[in-house]
Amino acid sequence: MRNKRLFSILGIVLLVCITAVMLFPIFILLSTSLKTMGEIFAYPPSFFPAKPQFINYVDVFGKLNFAPYFKNSIIISGSIVIGTLISSSLVAFGFSRYNAPGKNVLFTIVLATLMIPFPSLMIPQFIMFKSMGWVDTYKPIIIPSFFGSAYMIFLLRQFFGSLTDSLFEAARIDGCGEFRAYWSIALPLSGPALATVAIFSFIWSWDDLLTHVIYLNTPSKYTLPLLLSSLTSAHMIPPWNTMMVAALLTALPCILLFLFCQRYFVEGIVTTGMKG
Repeated sequence: MRNKRLFSILGIVLLVCITAVMLFPIFILLSTSLKTMGEIFAYPPSFFPAKPQFINYVDVFGKLNFAPYFKNSIIISGSIVIGTLISSSLVAFGFSRYNAPGKNVLFTIVLATLMIPFPSLMIPQFIMFKSMGWVDTYKPIIIPSFFGSAYMIFLLRQFFGSLTDSLFEAARIDGCGEFRAYWSIALPLSGPALATVAIFSFIWSWDDLLTHVIYLNTPSKYTLPLLLSSLTSAHMIPPWNTMMVAALLTALPCILLFLFCQRYFVEGIVTTGMKG
């Protein structure tokens, strides 16, 4: 009993230490965002600002014009989440619920696309989208999400495969069509899995810099990753306090999304790992 309590205490101490290490960069980010430039470069460095400069948060919206970049990121990420949920769930439902010759071969091909590195696709995709006149628009960033994501298809297929066949058989007896079975039975029962897909899609698209650099040329269409990148290249000595404010506000939606949806996220990860 004594050894068990000792191990519990050691486990708690270890978790506290790991949590502190994980939160330390966020603390530095918050502390730097409230400092003046003189405090940032002062030696020895201080962990806490002598006089918090909350005006830095006002300057982000005034000097950097933060709001339009935030709106552009919301438009792109929201559209990608919707496209990924619709397309990936439809494909995953078909792979999990129906039997057809070559189904496993097709699914293997879908998964094999995960092994293709994005740099090998950048030039062919850019040439194709440029010939379509889509460069400097949101189309080459958003439209591909409506054709499914191999990783999300895999996650949803695992979950759909765990649903009992009796539900769909009873629905068919009552005259329910195939699309109605997908829309009214499979999707309502797949909340945790869909939440997991939505969180992954949002975070990946929200933090995406490379794709936005390739296709967006007009500053009015820039997103938050492009804003942060442009700050470092446009100044000899970047305004680190303003940059930290912008970085904190950029990370805030992802943090809040995970905090409010972590229960569904963890449940979705567990259930999508079940064998169908």
